[in-house]
Amino acid sequence: MAYDPVEMLKLMYLSREGDRREGVLHRQSKGWFQVAGMGHETLAVVAKAMKEGDYLFPYYRDRAMVLARGITNAQLATAYFAKAGSSSKGRQMPGHYSDRSKNVWSVPTPTGANALPGCGVAWAMQLEGKPNLVVATVGDAASRQGEFYEAVSFAVERNLPIVFIVEDNNYGISTNTEKFNPFKLGIFNDNLVKHVDARHPDHLHEFMVPILEQARSGNGPSVVVCEIDRLCSHTSSDDHRVYRPKDEIEEMFDRDPIDIYSRELIESAKLTQEEWDSIREEINQQVDQEYIAAENEPDPTEAELFDDLFAAEEPQAVVPPLEGNKTWRMVDAINHIFKQRLASNDQTIFFGEDIEAPKGGVFGMTNDLSHDYPTRAFNSPLAEATIAGVGIGMASYGMRPVFEIQFIDFSGPAMNQIGQNLGTLRWRTGGEWKCPMVMYAPYGAYLPGGSLWHSQANESIFAHLPGIRVVVPGTPEDAAGLMWTAMHADDPTMFLVPKHLFRQQMKVEEVVAVPFGSARVRQEGEDVTIVTWGNCIEQAFEAAKRMDEECSCEIIDLRSIQPWDRDTILESVEKTGRLVVIQEDGRSCSVGQMIITDLLADEEGFYHFVSPPQLVSKPDIHIGYNPIYEYAALPDVDDVVAAIDLTLRE
Repeated sequence: MAYDPVEMLKLMYLSREGDRREGVLHRQSKGWFQVAGMGHETLAVVAKAMKEGDYLFPYYRDRAMVLARGITNAQLATAYFAKAGSSSKGRQMPGHYSDRSKNVWSVPTPTGANALPGCGVAWAMQLEGKPNLVVATVGDAASRQGEFYEAVSFAVERNLPIVFIVEDNNYGISTNTEKFNPFKLGIFNDNLVKHVDARHPDHLHEFMVPILEQARSGNGPSVVVCEIDRLCSHTSSDDHRVYRPKDEIEEMFDRDPIDIYSRELIESAKLTQEEWDSIREEINQQVDQEYIAAENEPDPTEAELFDDLFAAEEPQAVVPPLEGNKTWRMVDAINHIFKQRLASNDQTIFFGEDIEAPKGGVFGMTNDLSHDYPTRAFNSPLAEATIAGVGIGMASYGMRPVFEIQFIDFSGPAMNQIGQNLGTLRWRTGGEWKCPMVMYAPYGAYLPGGSLWHSQANESIFAHLPGIRVVVPGTPEDAAGLMWTAMHADDPTMFLVPKHLFRQQMKVEEVVAVPFGSARVRQEGEDVTIVTWGNCIEQAFEAAKRMDEECSCEIIDLRSIQPWDRDTILESVEKTGRLVVIQEDGRSCSVGQMIITDLLADEEGFYHFVSPPQLVSKPDIHIGYNPIYEYAALPDVDDVVAAIDLTLRE
């Protein structure tokens, strides 16, 4: 569609009037919060220049941009009042736009957290050969986020069809960014970065069209720094008059793009004053009516709180393609399942540090994948946030990423993406967007020499994040079954592979489907229930063997941490009356404490106990490099035997 100056002015004014109306409503105590985009309206020309199939990853001042992509003012009004019919079902603040049908990705509040997922979508488009692009926007303050640098680096590395727009209004809330802005510090390559005074829509349109075409035609990404004004306070909780000089504010309002542009169109006879007055009156009435209507829409109900955390239907567990009645190592079983998945699903992508041949991952889990499937298994940079964020974007686009974190200990840099996007995307969009990603990592200790950053068992951290399933297999067949289920699920899974077990030869008798939330009784018994998972399964079996003459131990391999199988444990405790939980994670706020507390706090569980349940756990201490430190910290067989003995004596 040809660029129309009058239509652009209308769109800019519609955005401004919506912001103004929300400000009035907030002052009337109607609504709880407002974030405005006043002064940023000219950026609508970028969205207008985008084509069908393109994706917009906006941030919270992009009201005009999302209007230009087809989201209506009525929808934004509904979002302001957090109504049940809004794009987030009332779960997101105003300004957190989302529309799956228009490829407007859901805005996360953490600044810059949209950039890496934007790269994921751009990479997916590139892999599919689509003639489309991604536009990802951030404020100038967010350009100091490490993830922004990672996103730009990845886009350049892969020559992605993405344009990053930095909306430089010179402020991060109350802080003038002049001395922080990386583009003013000369950090970036001038060939990559383009600067523009973005206050005039015609000039911005002329400037942006060739940049978008450059990305669309395969000639690489760009970073466009748009000089612009924030004609309002940061949010309704802020007052910029406190920290901005009066003359600065006055000069800024003298540059109001809507005032200047409307005068120019009138002076050039493209618009008359009467037509402009009529346009404003019509838009004012439209906005007035739409906000009145939105205010009267239904609110969400308490019963809807848990909707959309996961897909409505549980993932169907099917038998994985692994041969039974055979000896397997866990690492080989996982590698085999990876190959079977690549052979059967062309949307599956593998990505991680050192996963390509000849290395095949530091533990060999991806051996030969890149050799057999060179266009679907890739080495990543040493950048865990990139691994997580790109995977999230690819999954939301429709791909099936299975991405590796080299050690779970190194997941720290990825936690922003894991916590803010991976687990929240479906819920915060009312189920419109989904994130079917598998993130797997070697996990745990009991291998001397790992020290602090190669020995962590930290499943409780991930189990605490709603919207993410967490699993820890204990046998090759369970690893295959859980991975096969995870790769077919419509929601994200953290798959933790216990390092001490995954190179052990184990006899696999039968291969069965393994659903999430299903524990496995590895040994039946009558006197004591032992619940464990991962590496501590060895301690459970050895302790049960030592105590064989004194008691009969039932050993339950939890397998699925989130969700966990309460019923199987409760049924066992009802029989034995005694419970010992073994874990190598730290004691405080742990899965072991959760299991014991849950059963004790519930009347159904409490009266089954004939003695207090015991937790055998690593104390709240790190793993040291010297094996003396490691084995002093970790649960051992003597600890488990002592706990079993205590339950028998109480």
